[in-house]
Amino acid sequence: MAIARLHGGPLDGQVIALDPSVGDEMIVPYGEGQVIYRRVGALTNTGPSDGPTAASFEYVAATEDIAPVND
Repeated sequence: MAIARLHGGPLDGQVIALDPSVGDEMIVPYGEGQVIYRRVGALTNTGPSDGPTAASFEYVAATEDIAPVND
């Protein structure tokens, strides 16, 4: 199993399971919309005994306001 470490945006600091079908961009549901993260750097921990394979993803954008203002 691989993991994704998320940096920036509303999910900063989260570690989630990384689906093998995810490429360089990950779109995650968030509230009424979605947030978009893009992979940065190479995979780490790819050896047989150094823990789960990990990828880092940086926040790019959101499809909806993350903190909408109530009028």
